[in-house]
Amino acid sequence: MTEPPQPPNQPPTPSGYGHLPGPPQPGYGFPPQGANPYAQQPPTVPQHQAHPGYGYPPPMPPGPPQGPPGPGGQRRQKLLIVVAASVAGVLVLGAGAWFAFGKGDDESGKPVAQSSTPADAKPSASASVDKGDGSGNGGGDQEDLNAGRKQGEDKVLWLKNSKVDGPGAGVDADGQWIVGDTVVKSVWKSLTGFAVADGKEKWTLSFPTELCGVTPDTTTDGKTVVMFKDGESDSSTCNQMRLVDLKTGKAGWTKEVPKEGLFDIMTSPTLSITGDTVGVSRASTASAFKVSTGDKLFGSATAEGCQPDSYIAGNNKMIAIATCYDADHTVEVHDTDPVTGKSTWNYRLPKNYDVTSVYSLDPLVLDIGDKDKKERSIVVVGPDGKQRTSVSGEGSFAVKCAGGGLFASVQVCRSAVVDSNTLYLPTSPSAGAGNEIVAFDLGTGKVKWRAPAGEKRTVTPVKALNGQLIAYRAAEQDKGGEILTYPAGGGEPTATLRNPSGSAAPVESSFYNPKVDYVDGRLFLSVTHLAAKGKDEKLLMVFGK
Repeated sequence: MTEPPQPPNQPPTPSGYGHLPGPPQPGYGFPPQGANPYAQQPPTVPQHQAHPGYGYPPPMPPGPPQGPPGPGGQRRQKLLIVVAASVAGVLVLGAGAWFAFGKGDDESGKPVAQSSTPADAKPSASASVDKGDGSGNGGGDQEDLNAGRKQGEDKVLWLKNSKVDGPGAGVDADGQWIVGDTVVKSVWKSLTGFAVADGKEKWTLSFPTELCGVTPDTTTDGKTVVMFKDGESDSSTCNQMRLVDLKTGKAGWTKEVPKEGLFDIMTSPTLSITGDTVGVSRASTASAFKVSTGDKLFGSATAEGCQPDSYIAGNNKMIAIATCYDADHTVEVHDTDPVTGKSTWNYRLPKNYDVTSVYSLDPLVLDIGDKDKKERSIVVVGPDGKQRTSVSGEGSFAVKCAGGGLFASVQVCRSAVVDSNTLYLPTSPSAGAGNEIVAFDLGTGKVKWRAPAGEKRTVTPVKALNGQLIAYRAAEQDKGGEILTYPAGGGEPTATLRNPSGSAAPVESSFYNPKVDYVDGRLFLSVTHLAAKGKDEKLLMVFGK
């Protein structure tokens, strides 16, 4: 494979990093989102050490638009990279490639609460399935969800419904946390904690208005920060923060997020937590606060040089994504001290590139791109702020990364998993063929192994555990879902949990774009949106041994 010409002052690129020998020919199966204006090959991104004023080096190349969903996902953008005519039809992910993007089926926006609508966001008492032998209590007229369970299959432990009378567009139910012996679920204007063992309600915490910002992150002692609106009118904003103890359901401090400037749009903020710091990002502005007190630590208004648009935190790390107000509005990524906001390095993106998704903070793995030119690249950035490598491999990839709402900020993708030196990505399911998981070596950027879901099924990475990958193979109408464990070196997965078929499978398979957690041998599936028509709707389903 011929290497592309290198930009000035750049070291030669090792072979095999996904660089292509020439521009693609038209008509290679791009999604129906308009023609792809084939892009020039982006050169290697130069690095610059941070310094006052963040100098502006010469412009550089491009990468991808907004990150998206996996199976049943929200906005889905498919990453398609077309190789030269000699290998026509192969799809590749790499820094020197040509990309096209397509949207998925779900283009709905976030609902807005209406003050004239009565509310009852409290989950109703619903089925707790106590036995796996067909004698579960089912809750009233509800059938036993373990009926028809086959030999070797595990159990439905319990199912919770929710009965909400809400606005016409329905209500959000984005939050799900497992803290000790409690699983907590958000529904519109409330949080409710259930016992993980039997689903019995432990507590409910109500809010005066709808919840409009949650994060899966928690502190080491089981606390999190959520956001809710400052009113119920159409002009209300999402600017109220509250600390919540997820173990007890007790509320802590409540603070209003102060505006960082005239164009601080508090519509769909994203939150992330590391240590005693919570980052609140929205549109083109970001702030950081102490989790313990709610006091402000730092923000865009006080930043020097390029202005942070997002603070992304987790696992004792924090980065800022910043816009430089030069002629090109260049984007930089800075390491950020979670207490002071100070940075020691900056990674400058090519001209017109944005960070569209973050796959991991340690190591730092970024999805970057130019949405106008439909170009996209995944890069690995070292602890010194210099690009280590880029990732390449065959496939059309879609990952649940995008925050909801028009002005949502970048956040960590929850269905892409990074463990040590490996990135696990699911491919987009193809019609009648299912999908696969691809493992990439972050040291070389090459594919380590691929694992098809099999049986025309869909599989999504959940987390890394003990050096192995945990993934969820989604249910079908007549087949229960499974938790699969993949060895780090690849090979056949082991079914760690096999959900029952019979009467449970149609219920499990009807969860659209669910929140998925696997903790202590239990699988938690919950919805992220409710129709809220005053009727029982499934909310949370739990499986186990």
